[in-house]
Amino acid sequence: MKTLLAVIAASLLLVGPAFADSRVVVPARDIPRGETIADSDLVYATVPPDRVRGGLALSMNELSGMQARRYLRAGELVRSEDVRHPVIVTKGSTVTMTFTVPGITLTAVGKAMSEGGLGESVTVLNPVSYRQITATVTGPGQVSAGSQSSTVALSGTPLVASVQN
Repeated sequence: MKTLLAVIAASLLLVGPAFADSRVVVPARDIPRGETIADSDLVYATVPPDRVRGGLALSMNELSGMQARRYLRAGELVRSEDVRHPVIVTKGSTVTMTFTVPGITLTAVGKAMSEGGLGESVTVLNPVSYRQITATVTGPGQVSAGSQSSTVALSGTPLVASVQN
């Protein structure tokens, strides 16, 4: 009898997590669009496993410091596309474009045609050639143009080159 109970208990341990509620992160209060989310704005909640979908926030680290893309209601599940990195390059602002290849770094000034947060892609206009490139935001007013097409877009712009040793 003890062996049968041990087998049943072991079976429940193996399949138990599939039926257990899942822990997710939800807003503790309503968060307006554009507001930066702090740890104090978040709480953990348990939901049935059938409500858990890919892209849901499972830890506070995924949401803390992010900016709400839409109005987030208290207790509502939050998906990764509901938040973004805070905007540090705004549309119409002047940015410094950097293009780096082994041994050489080129910089040029451009105009941001879209907004973006750290690590996001933005479109940048070269004011001399009027060509647009896609670059990655690396900091406030800073973007990195890392593809071969960027070299063409940078031509005609006053460049600053530094040789790396």
